[in-house]
Amino acid sequence: MSVWTCDPAEDADHMARLKHIFSRFAAIVSEWTGKPVVFILALMSVVVWGITGPIFDFSENWQLVINTGTTIITFLMVFLLQNSQTRDTRAIQAKLNELILTSAAENRFIGIENLDEEDLKHLDRLVAKAAKRDGERPGGASKEDEADGNPSMKQKRRRVVGAASSDLDQQ
Repeated sequence: MSVWTCDPAEDADHMARLKHIFSRFAAIVSEWTGKPVVFILALMSVVVWGITGPIFDFSENWQLVINTGTTIITFLMVFLLQNSQTRDTRAIQAKLNELILTSAAENRFIGIENLDEEDLKHLDRLVAKAAKRDGERPGGASKEDEADGNPSMKQKRRRVVGAASSDLDQQ
């Protein structure tokens, strides 16, 4: 039986199932490898390998065993861990976007994770500068500030984001 067919819908469904299986496998391996017992097993493997050195006269084959084993494991783990990290990052970003959308936070911050590194650094400097200029503190403006006619946190954020957006647009 052929894995691929002439039906694009069936092929897409097959790819979706493979991606799901890989994601599940990556999540399980990632969870499992993060446990202390796995670290202890890896450490014990290296200790056993080291102890067997005199038995094998520290030969090239003896060295090749640890070099090849660790290289293969590292190579495969990079892809599994990257898959898990990417999925976790997307989930966190979706949660943050939901919090921004359902709060008084400025909606223009949604999607800034797609900016390049220089734009993010520039935006960070603008926000820090605006916060310093407005005398914001982490807790935000108090009710007394608003009662005294001082701008609300949302108004301050709009000024910060507006300035940041216009500065980024000009670049």
